Amino acid sequence: MLQALPRTPSFRLDGRRALVTGAGRGIGLAMAAALAEAGAIVTLVARSATEIGIAAQAIRDAGGVAEPAVLDVSDRAAVERFFAGHPSFHVLINNAGTNRPMPMWDVTEADYDAVMDLNVKAAFFVAQACAKAMINEGIPGSLIHVGSQMGQVGGRSRSLYCASKWALEGMNKAFALDLAPHGIRSNVIAPTFIETPMTQPFFADANFRASVLAKIKLGRLGTVQDLMGAVLLLAGDAGALMTGTSLVVDGGWTAD
Repeated sequence: MLQALPRTPSFRLDGRRALVTGAGRGIGLAMAAALAEAGAIVTLVARSATEIGIAAQAIRDAGGVAEPAVLDVSDRAAVERFFAGHPSFHVLINNAGTNRPMPMWDVTEADYDAVMDLNVKAAFFVAQACAKAMINEGIPGSLIHVGSQMGQVGGRSRSLYCASKWALEGMNKAFALDLAPHGIRSNVIAPTFIETPMTQPFFADANFRASVLAKIKLGRLGTVQDLMGAVLLLAGDAGALMTGTSLVVDGGWTAD
C-alpha cells in the first residue's frame, strides 16, 4: 500500500518577525523584500532614516508589512536599547557591513578598525542581543549572517574583507553549537560579487569586471534576486535542519 506522500515544508513566514540590518538598499533590501513577500513582519534597520523609510514604504506598497528603524549597529548601547524596546524577532539577517579594498601594505589601523568593528564586532553583538531575547522568551528562530565567498578563499586587495568574513564563518559555527539547545539556528549566506549600487563603481573598470567573470563559472555577476530564495530557505521551516553551515551562492567561484 502506498504511503502518504511527504509534503514540502513551507517557505512561508506568516506572522514571524524579522530584522534586517543594512536594509536600505542592495542585498539587505532584497532580503527584506523576500521575507515580507513570504509573510514576515519586517523591521528594516540602517543609519539613514530617509533611505530605510523609502525602502519600508516600497515593501508596504507591494503588499508587505514593514517598518523602518534608525540604528547604528556599531553602537552597542544603542543596540541594547533597540532590542529592549522591541518584541523578540524570529529571524535576524545580519547584513550590515563594509569593505575597504587595498593591498595589505596600505592598510592603516583606522581601516582595520572600520572593517572589523562593523563586519565582525557589530555582527557578533547584534546576534547576541537578538539571541538573548529569543532565549528569554522561548522563541525558536534563525540567525542568518551575510558573509562572502571571500570567507572561503583569498583575494587580492581584500585582506581586511577576507579577515572579517572568515571570522564570521567561525563565529557562525560556534553560534550554532551554543544556540541549538534553544531551537535557534545560525547560518551564513556567502555570495559572490553581486551587482548593487555599492559594487557598480568597481565594475566600471573593464579589467576588474573581466577578472571577476573569469572566476564565476556560470559566466555572470550575481544579482540580489539570486540571494532571495536562499534567505527564505534558511529563515523558515524549509531549512529546519540547517545550522552551522555556509550556503555559498557564488556561481562556482570556489569550486576549483
